[in-house]
Amino acid sequence: MTFRAVNPATGVALHEVPPLSPSERGALIERVHREQQQWRRTDHARRARFVQALGVALHAHREALAEWLSLEMGKPIVAARAEVDKCVSLCEQAPALAQAALADDVIVHDAISDVRIQYAPLGTVLAIMPWNFPYWQALRFAVPTLLAGNGVLIKPAGSVPGGARLLDDCFAAARAAARADDASVPDAPCHMAFIEVEALDGVIADARIAGVTLTGSDRAGRHVASVAGTHLKKVVLELGGSDPFIVLPDADIALAAAQAVAARTVNSGQSCIAAKRFIVCDAVYDEFLARFVDGMRALRVGDPRDEATQIGPIATESVRDGLVKQVQDSIAAGARALVGGSTEGLAGFFYPPTVLVDIPDDAPASREELFGPVASVFRVADVAAAIAKANDTPFGLGASVWTRDPVVATQCIEALDVGMVFVNEMVVSDPRYPFGGVKQSGMGRELGPLGFREFTNPKAVRRARLPEALR
Repeated sequence: MTFRAVNPATGVALHEVPPLSPSERGALIERVHREQQQWRRTDHARRARFVQALGVALHAHREALAEWLSLEMGKPIVAARAEVDKCVSLCEQAPALAQAALADDVIVHDAISDVRIQYAPLGTVLAIMPWNFPYWQALRFAVPTLLAGNGVLIKPAGSVPGGARLLDDCFAAARAAARADDASVPDAPCHMAFIEVEALDGVIADARIAGVTLTGSDRAGRHVASVAGTHLKKVVLELGGSDPFIVLPDADIALAAAQAVAARTVNSGQSCIAAKRFIVCDAVYDEFLARFVDGMRALRVGDPRDEATQIGPIATESVRDGLVKQVQDSIAAGARALVGGSTEGLAGFFYPPTVLVDIPDDAPASREELFGPVASVFRVADVAAAIAKANDTPFGLGASVWTRDPVVATQCIEALDVGMVFVNEMVVSDPRYPFGGVKQSGMGRELGPLGFREFTNPKAVRRARLPEALR
């Protein structure tokens, strides 16, 4: 596999990066392994110096990093800068969050003994990363994992090599800056690894790799989990989502409709936590739908490097073609497109903002994840029907609930089979709380206290108190 970038706005090839040779791959794994042996013995303050220096490096390269996002995967430039800024913010916040999350948990402290849990690093972790948030997805794994004392080896998506190389340059700059500030800071074991897909099974099996995380499809997640399980390696999987956006009769409809547009079209609709199924109670369905369709129709589609653009192209031709088929199959099954629904007249890999209604239960738009600016809207009778429809999916990542009634909100929170519920807000990720899902949306958590601990060994330590005569 060659790492090959194509400008999705034009379909024109940009550049290629060859994968590491077997000898180069082995040397990189050995380098990270050796660096991690030192890194695990250093203290939190020195690890934090690297993370803080990384934030400075990212900020210094903000425009170049953002430009790569627009060129290689079509992210609108305003959103591209926001992704870099979010990574910088993570580097600023994470050291304090890690210090709290990784501190010993004291379980027992009495006259007989002291019992606590220490969070020890596992080793080097392989991260198989996606193309939709190439920086944020990589760093929201890497930063907590490094602060826990681990090494990280990041395999970037095949379509975004330019941004991956620049991110690796930022890692190198941060290592140099941390050492210049404090010569006792060891090299942070953090590297991009251009590893071909066909070689990943062997890397996972390598004894120097302690765990693996993947952000991607449920099909890829099953394979990685199977290989890792064979070798008894720790796994964290962040997979797909078909997140419900539930609008109940007492919701603020104007606010809900405006946020629905934003929630469906974040990253041009290419986000696992983008709202995808809009489940609206009958009493407010017509008003919500009219406002929502108007909002989707008004979005500006265009050149991702134009600051006025709100919707850029789909990142790759294959993803665009898959989305076309899902929508066509849904319309053939009986769904109707109130806006969008066709790529006729569009160059590059663009797909227009689309709203589908009257969707049969067995249509792709009802059961599958649609990765692009396509919204599926469903009319339901009441709260119970809304919850049932929301749970009727193989995925379980996030859910957004819109209601003014705290009792009804609690009912939804308890009944929804997802990893995250947001009330009167769209679903977002944040370093302070855990991110992840259930069912085919994956396993394990990123971010928050749980995410900082995922790739650690929770070591139980009991110290008996000696009798006074033996002290």
